[in-house]
Amino acid sequence: MLLQGNLSGSNGTGSDPSVFFLTGIPGLEALHPWISIPFCSMFTVALLGNVTLLYVIKTEPSLHQPMFYFLAMLAVIDLVLSTTTVPKILSIFWFNSREISFNACLVQMFFLHSFSTLESTLLLAMAFDRYVAICNPLRYATILTNSVIAKIGLAALARAVLLVVPLPFLVRRLPYCGSHVISHCYCEHMAVVKLACADTRVNNVYGIMVVLFIAGLDLMFISLSYVNILRAVLSLASKEEQLKAFGTCGSHLCAILVFYIPVVLSSTIHRFRRHVAPHVHILLANFYLLFPPMMNPIVYGVKTKQIRDRVLLFRGKSF
Repeated sequence: MLLQGNLSGSNGTGSDPSVFFLTGIPGLEALHPWISIPFCSMFTVALLGNVTLLYVIKTEPSLHQPMFYFLAMLAVIDLVLSTTTVPKILSIFWFNSREISFNACLVQMFFLHSFSTLESTLLLAMAFDRYVAICNPLRYATILTNSVIAKIGLAALARAVLLVVPLPFLVRRLPYCGSHVISHCYCEHMAVVKLACADTRVNNVYGIMVVLFIAGLDLMFISLSYVNILRAVLSLASKEEQLKAFGTCGSHLCAILVFYIPVVLSSTIHRFRRHVAPHVHILLANFYLLFPPMMNPIVYGVKTKQIRDRVLLFRGKSF
């Protein structure tokens, strides 16, 4: 009702081109208060889990190793992704606060897509870490030094920023003389581009190129890393050694699946959206933002003995 009131004065087009309106989940507006319960729960778990993970890695000297430095970076990325989008989504669900300025929309778009890119690149770096640990264990400490890890982190950040920074500028140059209602919970690139009353081929082509370049290359190199890891593991003499080697990769494989499966599903549904209800695509897009930040600390906490023991010790001291 409030959305209709907000838009009725402007016919959904608005004389002020700097103001846009987010719909939330189209077709499920009446259920927003109920949908907010799992959203808020997942957001809370993501915040607590990733902050705890960062605290444990910082305070436990035995975790000052390459794999855990990468894991700390992953926790920071997940925190940024969650806090960039979920508070606004919850404000839509709870307070019907759908208005967003164009500049705020562009900032959200940049952080959303750049940190999603950064997470994909970091998962590739973690695959390289596991490759070195299993295929070249004697050289692990000399290859992945602190300076090398810092350079990998900076290179991943530079790659994400350079690839994504053109998006808000390409979106800003477009005229928006029609509807200002974004059929989404947040300012996703293509959801905003659809509102432009001009040729958007440059935006479409660049968006597809970025997705193919990031997901395509990263998945290809991750797959190559694990092919070599599999060969090295199968060459080990005993089953016990093989299981131990596979165990060191289990958490990372779970993180890859948790990140990429929603991406692939969301992308597939987006391509065939004519045959899928809009709310299904929006719910899956939100799942992609909420699920990995919630699951990553749980997966690594359960599967990594050092983290699990430290968390249990911390909880014991608290009580």
